[in-house]
Amino acid sequence: MATIGKNILENLTTGMYSDSKVTYREYIQNACDQIDKAVSLGILTPDSAEVAITIDEDNRNISIEDNATGVKKDLFESQLGDIANSDKKLGEDKGFRGIGRLCGLAYCETLIFTTSFKGEPTKSIMRFDAKKMRRMIASAEKYTVDDIWAEIMSTYYEKEDTEEHYFRVDMEKINEENTDLLDSKKVREYLCFVAPVQYTNKFTLRNQIYKHAEQVGYKIDEYRIRVNGAELFKEYSKYLYEGSGSSKRNYDTLFELEFKDFFDERNRLIAWMWYGLCRFEKAIPKSSNPMYGLRLRQGNIQIGDNTVVADLFKEDRGNSYFVGEIFAVDSQLIPNSQRNYFNENETRIYLEDQLRIYFYDKLHKLYHDASTTRNDYKRLEKYNEAVSTLAEKQEHGFVDEAEKTRLTDAVTAAEKEKNEAQKRLKRSESSGDTGERTPTQKVQDRIKQKYESKNVPEKAEKAKTKARELESKEGEKTTYFTDNLSKLDKKQRKLVSRIMAIVNRVAQEDVAAKIQSEIEREFK
Repeated sequence: MATIGKNILENLTTGMYSDSKVTYREYIQNACDQIDKAVSLGILTPDSAEVAITIDEDNRNISIEDNATGVKKDLFESQLGDIANSDKKLGEDKGFRGIGRLCGLAYCETLIFTTSFKGEPTKSIMRFDAKKMRRMIASAEKYTVDDIWAEIMSTYYEKEDTEEHYFRVDMEKINEENTDLLDSKKVREYLCFVAPVQYTNKFTLRNQIYKHAEQVGYKIDEYRIRVNGAELFKEYSKYLYEGSGSSKRNYDTLFELEFKDFFDERNRLIAWMWYGLCRFEKAIPKSSNPMYGLRLRQGNIQIGDNTVVADLFKEDRGNSYFVGEIFAVDSQLIPNSQRNYFNENETRIYLEDQLRIYFYDKLHKLYHDASTTRNDYKRLEKYNEAVSTLAEKQEHGFVDEAEKTRLTDAVTAAEKEKNEAQKRLKRSESSGDTGERTPTQKVQDRIKQKYESKNVPEKAEKAKTKARELESKEGEKTTYFTDNLSKLDKKQRKLVSRIMAIVNRVAQEDVAAKIQSEIEREFK
């Protein structure tokens, strides 16, 4: 028989994952599979099932325990001692390779599995000397897997109440370099999007997700998972933020969810997704919004991170405009060993093609059209400002003829852009007169509400009237601000005018206006 060398253990433990927090995901995944079995056997009700994670930062210990089936004594050593020899079923269980339970060996000194099966008076315990395993792997000796397993693994049994049923993983003395596993805040932040838990009730749009899942005949697997006694929830929110600390503010809001179903060539559902509609003001700031990005899920456990489908967009930044989830349905969408994507096969490639088409045709257009609409309203604002500035100067006096020409030309240019913007806005409004409004039109409606609340269209019409009044005064004598500087003679006024013209050229507009105001106050 072929000899299996020690390096396979390194590949399955220390070399498997780039983020140590994946350990939690692996053990939660195994616990959830057993909870499903316990519920089907009548050992548990869904409401009574739970996974309890206890993080003891002071002693550097972690415990992950479920109250599911446990493991029978006569199967204990074969199920827990074997490597990559799981009896789980592909397409039914969340885990199926039989290697995830080994991940804890990379991050602690001692790994312990403790379990009891209902009806048996036995507590089964398997102990691994993880520190010794890593030392043997790093040594120059040519150990086999069997050599190492014989050295580091021990099994023993104790008495237990026959009514008890559980499985517990204990990771004792977490490595110094893996201290992040003991940071309960970071662990919660990681698991609240990775783990298969309920949406927080603060996410008031969640019922739309459950309703759509029911419509397509998909059950979203959700489990009660606690970290140091506090239950985990998917921390989605309607509100998008920018800034941090005292300067953090809500700049946009998810007002509705949109859904898309993906079918194969035989019209079978292979995946479905939801994403939030907002005004798409900008790419969502990552630091202020941990929920950003479209997340891929199977069995309601996240696959990869929140950028896993970013390269399917027309431009990479496209993913950063959205909040949402893609639920894999087809059993042939098989997670790879690291669960950071699916194995390559025809189903995965077909889904990628469908996602890419939808992202190109719909989502890319959605946030770009939102940008166009938003910019059109800004053109109305720019016109208002240009007319107001010209009117104010007409009343209080220009610095010189060059300023008058510049401001008049600015109004002319802004009016041209405003007229084009109004035409586009009118077309987008009239296109929604027939039938249900599209996602793009819904977003445009929200953008319109924002600018109408500031009376931007109304102000644009008033500005247009004022512009016509200014045109009617075009032949009248031009007033200059130096005309009111009564403390200065004609020569001094001319010098001030020239100096102010220089200030206008080199200083910012608000600074120049302040300087002009101070000159008027001083010499008027």
